[in-house]
Amino acid sequence: MKKVLLSVLLIVALIGTSLPTGVLAVGTKETISSERKQSLFNSEHYDYVVFDDLRKQLQDFDKRSKRVSLEVTGASSTGKDLYTVTITNQSKNDSYQSLRKLMSDDPDKAQKWLSKNPDVKPPILIHASIHGTEFVGTDAALRLIERFGFENDSETLEILNNFTLIINVNANPDGRIEATRFNGEGIDLNRDFITQSQPETQAVVKQITELNPLVLLDLHGYVKQRGIEKHPGLILPGTPPHNPNYEYDLLYNWMNQQAEAMEAELVSQRDSYKTELYKTMEGTHIPLRDSSQGWDVYPPIYTPAYAMLHGAYGYTLEAPTNDLDGVKWHVDAVLGALKFAVDYKQDMLEDQIEVYQRGVNNHHPNYEEEKYPEAYILPLKKEDPTVTEKAVQHLLANDVEVMQAKEAFKSDGIRYEKGTYLISGRQAKASVANVLLWDGEDITEDIGAMYDISSWGLPELWGFEVIETNLKPNVKSDKVNEIRSKGSLNGNGPYKIPNTSINAVSLVNQLLQIDIPVLRDEEGNYYVEKKTSDLVKAAKASGLDLVTTSIPKQSKTVTKKKVAILKDGGLGKVQSHSGTKLALERLGFSITELHPREVANIGLSGYDTFIYSGSANLVSFNNSTANKEFGLANEEEYNKFKQNVYEFIEQNGQYIAIGSGASRVARSLGLTAVDVNTGSSSSNGIVRIDYKGKGITAGYGQDDIGFVYGPVWYSNTEETEVFATFDQEENFFLSGHWKNRESARGQAVIVTEKEAPVTLIGLEAGFRNHTDYLFRLLSNAIFSE
Repeated sequence: MKKVLLSVLLIVALIGTSLPTGVLAVGTKETISSERKQSLFNSEHYDYVVFDDLRKQLQDFDKRSKRVSLEVTGASSTGKDLYTVTITNQSKNDSYQSLRKLMSDDPDKAQKWLSKNPDVKPPILIHASIHGTEFVGTDAALRLIERFGFENDSETLEILNNFTLIINVNANPDGRIEATRFNGEGIDLNRDFITQSQPETQAVVKQITELNPLVLLDLHGYVKQRGIEKHPGLILPGTPPHNPNYEYDLLYNWMNQQAEAMEAELVSQRDSYKTELYKTMEGTHIPLRDSSQGWDVYPPIYTPAYAMLHGAYGYTLEAPTNDLDGVKWHVDAVLGALKFAVDYKQDMLEDQIEVYQRGVNNHHPNYEEEKYPEAYILPLKKEDPTVTEKAVQHLLANDVEVMQAKEAFKSDGIRYEKGTYLISGRQAKASVANVLLWDGEDITEDIGAMYDISSWGLPELWGFEVIETNLKPNVKSDKVNEIRSKGSLNGNGPYKIPNTSINAVSLVNQLLQIDIPVLRDEEGNYYVEKKTSDLVKAAKASGLDLVTTSIPKQSKTVTKKKVAILKDGGLGKVQSHSGTKLALERLGFSITELHPREVANIGLSGYDTFIYSGSANLVSFNNSTANKEFGLANEEEYNKFKQNVYEFIEQNGQYIAIGSGASRVARSLGLTAVDVNTGSSSSNGIVRIDYKGKGITAGYGQDDIGFVYGPVWYSNTEETEVFATFDQEENFFLSGHWKNRESARGQAVIVTEKEAPVTLIGLEAGFRNHTDYLFRLLSNAIFSE
């Protein structure tokens, strides 16, 4: 019992805050050894440590070493424990919590404090195997725990005298258990650090915001050879373009040097490897040094990129192979990073603190005009404040200070009501605030192609209003610590549920599930005729303020819908349908995932709506060996799939295709005669859309917002009703990266067949569970007659 309590006290001392209650639960669960699975996407295979064997090993380390403390810092999407090990030299007093507090409260004082306390031990965070099939990261983490938990050589002790090591042993338990890149919800966790929709991501965000780690090392695989010969593996920092919200002039100065220190350590150890690839290595690939483009970290959707916003020196380490040499490669690279950090700790800390000083002083030399707005104003919508409240809670979770006006006020001649939220552009984590509230930029001409998304605009894609001002608002305000949403009913009914948010549609589905009648008008708004105790309870939980109003005469009764979605089990290591699936679930629909072979061999009988939102190869029977299990078996199954879809539509079942792949399949199946036009698969960004404003697009309007990833648009649309088009103006593309986009201007992007219940949505309405503002296109399509 003493050891467990000591573990808690050590971390509380380090970060100055309480930990999740799960820390005291270590050792309370039964463990059943799971089968070791191998991924067909990996070129090599070895006997990696299975997830269910981790607990026993980690508990053994915790029991035998006074330096090692084991905690459970969260749970995966399926409830599996997230293990974190802290390694610290207990004989040396640490006062990092004093420095951590000053970093946020007064960075200038933090610099002075550091100069007087050079022995401070900042945390270094090692994050292993966020992609489940990259097994070597977790096995390397275990070796690092063995080294720093038990060895007493001078090098080990010097590192522990300078740093506290925090090791997330396995960042994706679901993926390790099932041998998948993604987690149990089908989300690539290393693309989730802006959205933060998954519990695994949220756990790491909490660590980063509380710890402000000096260095973050993210252990991945596999890059066998990229660039120069005999340079296996890869270590970030990344190529251009560089996000202007990173203080990259400070960070990259050290990151390039530290990456080269890791490289030097790897080369120095090459004789101790087993295979020729490693024995002959002369270096590794460092994108910032070795490439002009192709491996950028522009979007802070990746773990190390997100950490950079918090002033950390964040690295992705890509081991060359999935074998024991790959495990050792990680261990050696981490050791090189730690030795470098010992040599330059003071200077690196000073530059990290300067990141926060720049935030407080609103001086950002890499940003347009070298400064952010003086403040951001977030007004509340009275009848539906839920979207803005979600944004505020998100800012708080990311260590951004938020204030709330105690009275009405004016800014730049505009009146804002009491309760309006205010975010200062002068705070330590201003870079985090700005990257979350920023409109983004069009970087099409800056670079040939992007590694991943180029725009994520929360105000646009979540659907809340942000006003930037260069004058500090003059208003009394209170600091916001948390959001407690509580809806209400006003009057005696009928009540209007506005078609304005995810919460609104979710409320509708909740009412339908308990048999409370709901009606819907042509503008997509919903109505409930009378007050019941169930309605009162549901409205309070929704956060919506429902007002009494009359029900429009043309309103129609809404019925419960049974919805199926075509399942992508992991084509190309991705579950391409997962974002849309999660969007539908958040809207309150009960979703059934159907494998393509189930559709072919069983059919769609009993479902009201069938949604295809994923790769075109889901209906292929010529997939590679690794992908074969996710598609159809043969041409006979393809024909049966086609026949069953036809029968479903003939019986008035709704068929909804979302995105490029699904649209092309709809055309190949003969469900539509439109021409499906596509941009490059890597093109993506926020676009201006002209919506018709009724039916599928109820609640949206002209000059509105959309999002594309692998853009698609439709021509030859005479046999369809066009519900939305890309805006006709030259500047219809607002932010992101999309070359050769002129031909999409003014073209159809949402259409419905006139003679059949088939809808094509070219926008990414459910992209990675991120495009909240567009989710209602899905519910509109499902509820429209």
